[in-house]
Amino acid sequence: MPGGSTDFVRRMLAVLLAGCLLLAVCGAAAAGEPDSLNQTATAGEEEEEDLDYLEEDEVKEPAVQVADPLAFWNRAMFYFNDKLYFWALKPFCQGYNYVLPEAVRIGIRNFFVNTAAPVRLTNCLLQGRIFAAEAEWSRFLLNSTVGMLGFGNPADQYPDLPLHPEDLGQSLGTYGLGHGLYIVWPVYGPSSLRDSLGDVGDGFLHPRGYLDSLMLSAGLWTFEKVNDTSLRIGDYETLKEAALDPYQAVRDAYVQFRMKRVAE
Repeated sequence: MPGGSTDFVRRMLAVLLAGCLLLAVCGAAAAGEPDSLNQTATAGEEEEEDLDYLEEDEVKEPAVQVADPLAFWNRAMFYFNDKLYFWALKPFCQGYNYVLPEAVRIGIRNFFVNTAAPVRLTNCLLQGRIFAAEAEWSRFLLNSTVGMLGFGNPADQYPDLPLHPEDLGQSLGTYGLGHGLYIVWPVYGPSSLRDSLGDVGDGFLHPRGYLDSLMLSAGLWTFEKVNDTSLRIGDYETLKEAALDPYQAVRDAYVQFRMKRVAE
């Protein structure tokens, strides 16, 4: 089925590019008045779960500390990622922000969030959250149709259809599996043994994992992360400036945030 998969990739990219062009045309008007692309700040924050731990107002000591036997490696990778952010990612995102209006970038984020619906829906089912799974399915149908293939987010207008940012790491946590140990990956950032294994499992649920080209899959992942980062420049700087030990602050914020997600 290589030909069919290639056609699917081309169609997906065509849809993404068409959506970006459509949003770019409407960007100026959309930025001036609220619409389905950016319903509320709260909805946007919920959808950017990968970096939400950076927005904690106060980093408290988690009730259960994560083991950090790889501290030497982790600190080295934290330093690498820190330099990568300030020397490459942040300047690129600032230029990206200059080119694309915020409304367009929010629409792109909505598209990627919508494509990850199979991950959230499956993990809701794994956790026995049937109503949450139903809400995720309804959100996906509504946003994929009325929301122009996910670039819009009309589902946010309905309180009964909240986003449920569930992943396999959280599912494993609900079954009593702890973090194991803390790991900082180059480029990817903070994680743990449990969450890293969960991310691998989620990769089999995400449509991006079924693209023929590994380079294309990695490119889409990178594009998604750049777009997300462009919408929250300053979060990392705020946390780093307020911490005596930025590495420990990020680690504790990550562990606390993941524990909260599992508890919910």
